[in-house]
Amino acid sequence: MFFYLSKKIAIPNNVKLKCVSWNKDQGFIACGGEDGLLKVLKLETQTEDTKLRGLAAPSSLSMNQNLEGHSGSVQVVIWNEQYQKLTTSDQNGLIIVWMLYKGSWYEEMINNRNKSVVRSMSWNSDGQKICIVYEDGAVIVGSVDGNRIWGKDLKGIHLCHVAWSADSKILLFGMANGEIHIYDNQGNFIMKMKLNCLVNVTGAISIAGIHWYHGTEGYVEPDCPCLAICFDNGRCQIMRHETDQNPVLIDTGMYVVGIQWNHIGSVLAVAGSQKVVMQEKDINTVQFYTPFGEHLGTLKVPGKQMSGLSWEGGGLKIALAVDSFIYFANIRPNYKWGYCSNTVVYAYTRSDRPEYCVVFWDTKNNEKYVKYVKSLISITTCGDFCILATKADENHPQFVLVLCNSIGTPLDPKYIDIVPLFVAMTKTHVIAASKEAFYIWQYRVAKKLTALEINQITRSRKEGRERIYHVDDTPVGSMDGVLDYSKTIQGTRDPICAITASDKILIVGRESGIIQRYNLPNVGLIQKYSLNCRAYQLSLNCNSSRLAIIDISGILTFFDLDARVTDSTGQQVIGELLNLERKDVWDMKWAKDNPDLFAMMEKTRMYVFRNLDPEEPIQTSGYICNFENLEIKSVLLDEILKNPEHPNKDYLINFEIRSLRDSRALIEKVGIEDASQFIEDNPHPRLWHLLAEAALQKLDLYTAEQAFVRCKDYQGIKFVKRLGNLQSDSMKQAEVVAYFGRFEEAERMYLDMDRRDLAIGLRLKLGDWFRVLQLLKTGSGDADDSLLEQAHNAIGDYFADRQKWLNAVQYYVQGRNQARLAECYYMLEDYEGLENLASSLPENHKLLPEIAQMFVKVGMCEQAVTAFLKCNQPKAAVDTCVHLNQWNKAVELAKNHSMKEIGSLLARYASHLLEKNKILDAIELYRKANYFFDAAKLMFKIADEEAKKRAKPLRVKKLYVLSALLIEQYHEQMKNAQRGKVKGKSSEATSALAGLLEEEVLSTTGRFTDNAWRGAEAYHFFILAQRQLYDGYVDTALKTALHLRDYEDIIPAVEIYSLLALCACASRAFGTCSKAFIKLESLDTLSTEQKQQYEDLALEIFTKHTPKDNRKSELDSLLEGGEGKLPTCVATGSPITEYQFWMCSVCKHCVLAQEISNYNFCPLCHSSVA
Repeated sequence: MFFYLSKKIAIPNNVKLKCVSWNKDQGFIACGGEDGLLKVLKLETQTEDTKLRGLAAPSSLSMNQNLEGHSGSVQVVIWNEQYQKLTTSDQNGLIIVWMLYKGSWYEEMINNRNKSVVRSMSWNSDGQKICIVYEDGAVIVGSVDGNRIWGKDLKGIHLCHVAWSADSKILLFGMANGEIHIYDNQGNFIMKMKLNCLVNVTGAISIAGIHWYHGTEGYVEPDCPCLAICFDNGRCQIMRHETDQNPVLIDTGMYVVGIQWNHIGSVLAVAGSQKVVMQEKDINTVQFYTPFGEHLGTLKVPGKQMSGLSWEGGGLKIALAVDSFIYFANIRPNYKWGYCSNTVVYAYTRSDRPEYCVVFWDTKNNEKYVKYVKSLISITTCGDFCILATKADENHPQFVLVLCNSIGTPLDPKYIDIVPLFVAMTKTHVIAASKEAFYIWQYRVAKKLTALEINQITRSRKEGRERIYHVDDTPVGSMDGVLDYSKTIQGTRDPICAITASDKILIVGRESGIIQRYNLPNVGLIQKYSLNCRAYQLSLNCNSSRLAIIDISGILTFFDLDARVTDSTGQQVIGELLNLERKDVWDMKWAKDNPDLFAMMEKTRMYVFRNLDPEEPIQTSGYICNFENLEIKSVLLDEILKNPEHPNKDYLINFEIRSLRDSRALIEKVGIEDASQFIEDNPHPRLWHLLAEAALQKLDLYTAEQAFVRCKDYQGIKFVKRLGNLQSDSMKQAEVVAYFGRFEEAERMYLDMDRRDLAIGLRLKLGDWFRVLQLLKTGSGDADDSLLEQAHNAIGDYFADRQKWLNAVQYYVQGRNQARLAECYYMLEDYEGLENLASSLPENHKLLPEIAQMFVKVGMCEQAVTAFLKCNQPKAAVDTCVHLNQWNKAVELAKNHSMKEIGSLLARYASHLLEKNKILDAIELYRKANYFFDAAKLMFKIADEEAKKRAKPLRVKKLYVLSALLIEQYHEQMKNAQRGKVKGKSSEATSALAGLLEEEVLSTTGRFTDNAWRGAEAYHFFILAQRQLYDGYVDTALKTALHLRDYEDIIPAVEIYSLLALCACASRAFGTCSKAFIKLESLDTLSTEQKQQYEDLALEIFTKHTPKDNRKSELDSLLEGGEGKLPTCVATGSPITEYQFWMCSVCKHCVLAQEISNYNFCPLCHSSVA
């Protein structure tokens, strides 16, 4: 960090200043002094030039107002930034609050206690409350609108300071005797603060300042010290919170008048005066410290007595009140930043996050990548890579060097046990140094390695890739350095203060001024040089012959590492200090391509030196990113960090150095001859390139070729050769114009020469297909058709890449690009278009399977099948049907294409359905697939289960009928199959017979078929008997009920015989009824209780009626049954005795001839009678 005085404003009449305060938001500066002096000033930069921004821009006073109102000397001035108010008080105890109205300051409120004098005032962090402390111990807390919130008298205490905590819950009161007391925000005493910095201090002391940074811009690291307390004797402590037991202690060794944090709490400025041995009067100084107590530097200020200091809101300036002057010093902060391959990397803190926010801003494409890094120490860049040095975590003393690429992707982290205070980076090595030791890591960057190879490399980490050396060792350069951290524990009397490295050498600077030179990559100590300054920043030129040194006070000197000179004793030594010295230097960069060129920043000017001679300076306050090709790239970090989330390309400035500007002027004004002579004297590839381009413009091919040769531009040489072969000058001119990228002009020239083909060729090279299409449409030619298609397709691609599918379709149609067309239709969900496309393609076209797959994805089975069949992939078609559950279609396809595996597919799917207990779905599946037998088996199983469950009889009957019908369909299927086989061999009958025979052999279907029909019959008659009984046809009901005796295996016997007994009783056939009761009483399934009930009932009936049947004849035949069993009419339940009867074609059951006329459907299977 560097600082230098930049401006001085005198107060009229030599009035001595007492205090100064800078408004952080609006930039007003208030200063108070003797005789009631109170001034408000404002510095503003007036410039139109975009390059002159920040500190480099000239500033003048845009406001200079005297505020009248105080009579005594003004002792306290503080700002309330949130409400734009200024609060001031004088030695008589008068307090005035000022407000801004139409560009001027006016009194808003006045308060005078008349008893005592105000020693200190403080607004809280949100500007809502003010705390005022008086010398006699009175404390008043008031609101922003002037109302008193509370007041308190601290008896017998002299107050002199007050400070709020960030959350406004705590107040610190500083006493005149140097004690600090902690109170809550209601004025209740909590405790005394422990002041570790005053251990073994004697004599009277007073508090010089208390400043509590409120974290408004975030913290440098989590749990960072932020409460600074300083005493007039120079002792200072910085605490993390008000009860911190272990604060950072500083002895500044000066008489202190005031302290203040900068806007982000990263630098504490301590102002006062210091005794100097040789001089009798003290020197005014400002010391700068980090929150951890590290000293950043000293600024000496002229004048007799300093009375106050205040930072500017952006932390780039500081105002110092000395005697009757305000001095301004510019600050050049130590930003954490770097520049790698067109990317500016910078870090900043935010109040809402504990980490650093590291931004990788790609200046070429204006894109930024953000990465959050905890406890960032530094950023170092080289080539395309950067190293982020961080703390591993708060409690553990380990550190990490993370190698990142230029978009912030971490490539390789290395954990090290030394603090990387100084980090240098070359194309092959990273060097990190603490005060005692340095660590060297030869990093590798995987350019074209796979992830696997990278893993292997990191696993087999070769020894010797990482080494560590103590600064007092003298390594000889064999690659024997090991990773032995025990070396780092030993201290050193002469710590490291700076390092730098190039591809060949490593330079380590030490505090005594000794510089050690090691060679790389072997790390052998070659040479020690001695300088008479403590280096702060070291830098090597591109051939490692010269070293630039900026010391702690901003003086730049140069050292020639290889010069051999004779010293005062007559001995020959290596290395010599060059006689160039510049003051107030805060940044410098060597040119990458010339060892004698460098650029440096001195105050707000940039100088370019060639061979230690300066060119005229350029006004700027940018940090130098890069210096090559006679151009300096500089970045205005101050401006970027005002709004770090939105970096602006205007903040990146390119400066051309003088030789480049001169050459350009010579070429333009004098001519190529003289310019080439000048460039000959000051050769540089960039200048030769400039000359070559100028010669090309004038078609001076000889000079152009010479120049291209000098700057080793092979493409340029080839281009000149090509130009030489062209005949007409206008052609050459057009080519040159195209070479310089002025394509519109080149195209116009080609068209003027009537060379449309060349114009098209140019646009083709550029990939500007829209223009190619336009040009093609203007003329006609045979070669154009293929080009037209190509152009249409390229434009289609252009739209497709941007997902504008509709536009793409139009061009693909014209370009006949079916593959991309299919893709577009699919993306547009235009399935009709896709279907039409598929139908327009020839058979076996390679695109058909893809289109079919598209249909499959959206579940369009029919279209997918059509497409698959068209490209002769029946297997895929079947798979699609299966996938989309179109089993009937699948089976049909499998049959048509005689595929074997359909059975296994069905079985698989059916078992899947059965697992999920979807039996009916499985039946439907089998039925659709014409696997009737399997369907029937499942159906029969359901019917059986339902029967057992005692479900409604009609439902059970239906299930049995369905099962039986499926069996019939199966028979039919088998017969047809047989017929197909035996065609032409024999008659129909034989084939049918053969079918049946085969069927019998194939399975046990016979028994199974009968079972299904029997189940249907059983429940049919069961329902019929009951219906007849209820309708009052008791005799018929009895006849029907008698049939049920054959079905005891299907319907429970209790039900059958109960029904039979009921019908018989109703029909007064007591003999039959008695038999039914006997049967019921003998059933094993009934409990004794139930049997008893039946017995009682029987007793009751048969005591009244004799158990004899009255009408014998018909019943006898039924009761006997026997061999010649007659068919039964399914409509009435009566036996059929006539020869005339109707037989159902489906279930083969009979109905009496006279009965059938009443029915349209078969009573049993409900198939149509017609």
